[in-house]
Amino acid sequence: MTIAQSLISFILAAGLLTITPGLDTALVLRTAMAEGAASAIKAALGVICGCLAWGAAVAVGLGVLLTAAPLAYQGVKWAGVCYLLWLGVQLLRRPRTSLGTSPEAAAPGRANWFRKGMLQNLLNPKVGVFYISFLPQFIPAAVSPGFYTFFLAVIHGTLDVLWFGALILATQPLARLMQRPASLRLIDRFTGCAFIAFGAKLALARR
Repeated sequence: MTIAQSLISFILAAGLLTITPGLDTALVLRTAMAEGAASAIKAALGVICGCLAWGAAVAVGLGVLLTAAPLAYQGVKWAGVCYLLWLGVQLLRRPRTSLGTSPEAAAPGRANWFRKGMLQNLLNPKVGVFYISFLPQFIPAAVSPGFYTFFLAVIHGTLDVLWFGALILATQPLARLMQRPASLRLIDRFTGCAFIAFGAKLALARR
């Protein structure tokens, strides 16, 4: 895989994952509806900083593991395969019919939205697990794994900036769409198929 192929594939895959409704999307949407655009921007920036912190942590770990021991790479690879396949099957078997966050998550009067968004990610180890299972399949053999992993995390953060900006600008129409059970089921099933495809691709990949 060349660097150009890696970047194109990652941007397409990460773009799909970015627009898939989840806790971060729900937080930004609910904050925009309850507190307005300024608070939603702070929450979005907090979420992105949390993701970058996880990206940095994963980059350091991957950089050490993948350059030090081929067996470590294989362990990470097959853990990632299992995790991605599990996620895909779960989304196909039990797609959501609601975003699943309580109204209190965006209750008025909670001023520090940046901290709230950042802690939501920092205290969620699933973000780190997902990064360590998802990012390695986009790392070309000729690059530094640690540096390139963080670079991919920065790209993901940039996509988040664009997506959260669109959410805040179009809060009401997007909120109504994402709160429709049929829309969420369709998005989850599509994403589930994508996760299974990524898992299969990772299983067949050679270092």
